[in-house]
Amino acid sequence: MQRRNVRQFFVLGGDGTHKGAMQAFTSMTAINHECAVVGVPKTIDNDITLVDQTFGFDTACTEARKAIDSAYVEATTNANCIGLVKLMGRHCGWIAALASIAARNADVCLIPEMSIDLDKLMEYIVEVMKRQKYAVIVVAQGCGDTIISSGKSTDAGGNKVLADVGPFLKDAIAKHLKKLNMPCSIKYIDPTYMIRAVPANAFDSIYCSVLAQMAVHAALAGFTGISVGKVDERYVMLPIHSIVDKGARKVDLHSRVFERLLNTTGQPSFA
Repeated sequence: MQRRNVRQFFVLGGDGTHKGAMQAFTSMTAINHECAVVGVPKTIDNDITLVDQTFGFDTACTEARKAIDSAYVEATTNANCIGLVKLMGRHCGWIAALASIAARNADVCLIPEMSIDLDKLMEYIVEVMKRQKYAVIVVAQGCGDTIISSGKSTDAGGNKVLADVGPFLKDAIAKHLKKLNMPCSIKYIDPTYMIRAVPANAFDSIYCSVLAQMAVHAALAGFTGISVGKVDERYVMLPIHSIVDKGARKVDLHSRVFERLLNTTGQPSFA
């Protein structure tokens, strides 16, 4: 950047990306290269601390809800059917939780923050199937490191490779119901990148443009080593280290969001 005389460096991403931005800021300061380093929090997982919400999350929830609605249609138009949806969320269950609350037709929503006893989960699924002859189950990707145990291998980006919880849960449910001689068909839906590889909805499009303008204004005003975001409904500039030092934001099991989830699904504790 010094050789090319780069004077403004904008970084869009989550916790790992902001750590890289902080390293770039520190390195340029060490060689006395004047360059504005400005971050824009971006992750569909909504797991960046301090900011109210990251752009992309609203769009992801909108698309995830469509997958849950499809699972509901399949479950209710087939005899003794379970619609099972696996959604993104490596370390937190924001997408799964908020999409389930929005859909209002999920019977079970499993997120990485929860303690889940597989036997208790199976007992409840049996109870739901006996009561209404169908069920809609949503599970977050990160449960591949809680319901089942993942190894220690990592991908090219340094992220832990998670066990695939979707097929595991599908097989576990099928085996358990078969053992009880309960007829059942399971329709498994895994939208994967389809919830994020789509055009931004109206909210995210506006939100993203405002953040972009904020980032440019910050750089032109001479600020550096900061990230722009919305905190308590106000657009502000935050030191990058204030974001990366606190780790990922997770769903608080004592929060109103989680209480709304339990109230919407009607599920008990599986701990």
